[in-house]
Amino acid sequence: MASSLNKERCATARNWERIGNERSLTENGALPRQHRKYDQMLRKLSLLTRPCSALLLSLPLFVGCGGDDTADLPRVDLGGSTEFRLDGWADNWFAAYLGDQLIVEDSVSITTERSFNAESVVFTGDYPLELNFVLKDYIENDTGLEYIGESNQQMGDGGFIMQLTQVDTGEVVAVSGSDFVCTVIHTAPLDTACESEETPEAGTAPCEFEDLGEPDGWQNSGFDTSGWTATTIHSAADVDPKIGYDEIAWDSSAELIWGPNLETNNTILCKVTVNAPE
Repeated sequence: MASSLNKERCATARNWERIGNERSLTENGALPRQHRKYDQMLRKLSLLTRPCSALLLSLPLFVGCGGDDTADLPRVDLGGSTEFRLDGWADNWFAAYLGDQLIVEDSVSITTERSFNAESVVFTGDYPLELNFVLKDYIENDTGLEYIGESNQQMGDGGFIMQLTQVDTGEVVAVSGSDFVCTVIHTAPLDTACESEETPEAGTAPCEFEDLGEPDGWQNSGFDTSGWTATTIHSAADVDPKIGYDEIAWDSSAELIWGPNLETNNTILCKVTVNAPE
């Protein structure tokens, strides 16, 4: 329990540092509405006895957090000489690979409705790193819908964010963003009118779908991605990240990504090459 609370405290502290760096306090020092939850969290953890805005610049929030903070994380030895920490969050599921070697797979099955959680892992590798990702949004079947037959039958929506940190230096060396190249391999429904069908049937209009499957060898470093596109960046307001997202102190450059359509793009493959920092 103590380890869990310390992890939450450290993530909160780093989020507060990011908030301060972005100067998101108003001129009179009051907290903007979107950041009041951090004030509440810090109070819960007994870190503050008066409003956060009065102590933001003076309270030593990072005491005991350290620059590594990986001791309790799972470790995957992939044969490299350098340790990296990968943090990822998806709505709803992701798997990350170094080449074709699995780094981490979302611990909550893709068959689980409303599966929101973050994953953090340390792995070994050598630059340049060829990272590959499979991203999936929960769908009940190939209609692309969830809660089928219920009053809230709907198309789901996706979202993914990640960051990669070199453990020995603490430097963030890669984040999700425009450097990623991606391709959508499952789209459904092709006609959004499917969402309103009383008895939606996959493959029958208006609930037709496209399932391209994973192309052979797509995880190889020499795979031709000329037909792929730069990933689409989405705002937090559009993705509305949920449970698990705030457990990670995200670097300010990390962005939420998905296919062009948050609702109908259900499975996405992404690749990025991470070169050694200069």
